[in-house]
Amino acid sequence: MNTTRRYDLDALRVIVFGLLILYHVGMFFVPWDFHLKNSVTCEWLKYPMFFLNQWRLPLLFVISGMGTFYNISKRSGGGFANERLLRLFIPFVFGMLFIVPPQVYVERLDKGQFAGGYFEYFPSMAFANGPYPEGNISYHHLWFVFYLLIFSLALIPIFRYLLKHPQTWIIRKTKSLTAGKFGLFALSLPLIFCYIFLKPRFPSTHALIGDWFNLVSFCTLFFYGFLLMTLKDALWENIAQNRRIYLIAGSITFALLMLLGFGVGGFHYKGELSNAVLAINAWAWILAIIGYAAAYLNKPSRALSYANEAVYPFYILHQTIILILCYYLKNVEMSFFAKFSIIAVGTFGISWLIYEFGIRRYSWIRPLFGMKRKRGK
Repeated sequence: MNTTRRYDLDALRVIVFGLLILYHVGMFFVPWDFHLKNSVTCEWLKYPMFFLNQWRLPLLFVISGMGTFYNISKRSGGGFANERLLRLFIPFVFGMLFIVPPQVYVERLDKGQFAGGYFEYFPSMAFANGPYPEGNISYHHLWFVFYLLIFSLALIPIFRYLLKHPQTWIIRKTKSLTAGKFGLFALSLPLIFCYIFLKPRFPSTHALIGDWFNLVSFCTLFFYGFLLMTLKDALWENIAQNRRIYLIAGSITFALLMLLGFGVGGFHYKGELSNAVLAINAWAWILAIIGYAAAYLNKPSRALSYANEAVYPFYILHQTIILILCYYLKNVEMSFFAKFSIIAVGTFGISWLIYEFGIRRYSWIRPLFGMKRKRGK
């Protein structure tokens, strides 16, 4: 089986996680609900935030599914499950215990729900009063890791079957979609169903129980990532050749979303047409971005190798650093661009310092952040 590494997927993973960090910084300033809010919000910021919001998480789940193809191809089902538990479950538990509590702590300080120092709060209050938001127990941004773990384990039988039966009907049918310029848009149909029938009924909570829209749509996208990788060269030829078509489709559907009422109620749409366009828009941007990455980013480099290994620890750390910086800068009078820059640069800089000098070099710490132990350690 051809499992040649795709460096464009590594690059995309780094870029999209970087954008996610900037997005979470933006949440401090945009007039949408977030853990902490700046003393002055920016109405105009919701437009670029909305643009990113349509495809950033869906793309991450597709990329994760693509990476899973390589991962499980080299292992048995049991070996893959064990690897996922090591790389996802251990960082998730560690993050809940030590990375997330400072986020809840500064929020409690900000809302006047606690007044003591952090070591008065942790551990006596950090895990008290039940689940967040009423209580203090939460996994906050680590919901992504938790959902990815669930999807990875639940789909092992299907993934193993597809690897053993490369000529099965779903692979043959999906491969036939790459013959035309618009064929891959057929994969947006299940997403349209999710957006029309599940999105209005099950608002996003990331709380697992009752979070049916996110569970079904993200699991579908994760599966799509794996399925697309089974197409091999047929996939890469299609998306590289048709990337401009996907870009045009994404631009048109995004413009249509604006005409359908964005700016009035944020990105929570009402109505079947709006939700159908949301699904098509997300899928078009996913195909366009992967297509352009395939055309220009499929090349190795030392910087990419370093960044690709660092991206997971950065993700685990970033929101805690953001919220601590936001808490201390919330009421400081300065321009949006100055404050945004300080928080963004500070988040990347502090994350790098912790990663480089507190995580990367120590074999026993690396697994807590989803990294492999150093060889021979």
